[in-house]
Amino acid sequence: MRTSLIITTYNRPDALIKVLESVKIQTRFPDELIIADDGSGTETSKAIVEALSGAPFPYEHVWQEDLGFRAARIRNQAIKKSTGDYIILLDGDCIIPKKFIMDHIQLANEGFFFQGKRIVITQAFTPYFNCDHANAVSKLIPLFFSKKISNAHHLIRIPWFPGITSRDLKGIKTCNMGFFKKDMVAVNGFNEDFIGWGREDSELAIRFFHYGLKRKSHPFMAVCFHLWHCEQNRNMLQVNDDLLERSKASNEYFCTNGLEKSEKQYY
Repeated sequence: MRTSLIITTYNRPDALIKVLESVKIQTRFPDELIIADDGSGTETSKAIVEALSGAPFPYEHVWQEDLGFRAARIRNQAIKKSTGDYIILLDGDCIIPKKFIMDHIQLANEGFFFQGKRIVITQAFTPYFNCDHANAVSKLIPLFFSKKISNAHHLIRIPWFPGITSRDLKGIKTCNMGFFKKDMVAVNGFNEDFIGWGREDSELAIRFFHYGLKRKSHPFMAVCFHLWHCEQNRNMLQVNDDLLERSKASNEYFCTNGLEKSEKQYY
């Protein structure tokens, strides 16, 4: 099974470098890496070239003009470029342990999308956290006791622990999510009506449910380490909440303003 890792970023090259370094030490590399760039400046382009020099996998940098927060659109652009059977979404401030890609592949099942968990790094420790920390329990445990990380119950990798299936929206986050590309094509990707921060990930999950997929999660595998960042501007949140509620009230799974622009809808 070919895998495409898509990393979303916007003007945070210092964090992105750490994330790319963690991708380069995976026990199972993605078959391709696509950087979905929501309008970053030239520093990000330079960081990508430098960080991925000699990378053991092909990569592509997909960029769109900076017209505000348009994560749905840039993710769709990256998905259209992807050639993998299975797509893993990751944010450009989420460092991954070395078995992350392998875990995602192991947890991929037909009829499901996978929602990964995250451990959050505090603002004070974010400048110091790197992929060495992400791969050493001996370094992570002291961070827990010093309250430099949260969600520490996800720290230990336990492969034999069973995955959890549900149709729950709680904790839906595209900073760590996996799905088969054919399922994403069937629902026509992210709804690009979502502009500004918030809810495009939950709305995608709702349409996945309408399509017939279930959610799969695992508390002890495919966990990422989310570096602290400032809260995003939420001036479009009410509009996005309304779009989300409209999707909940409908049985439709196909969005018309998605991967392809169409008037066709499925029920």
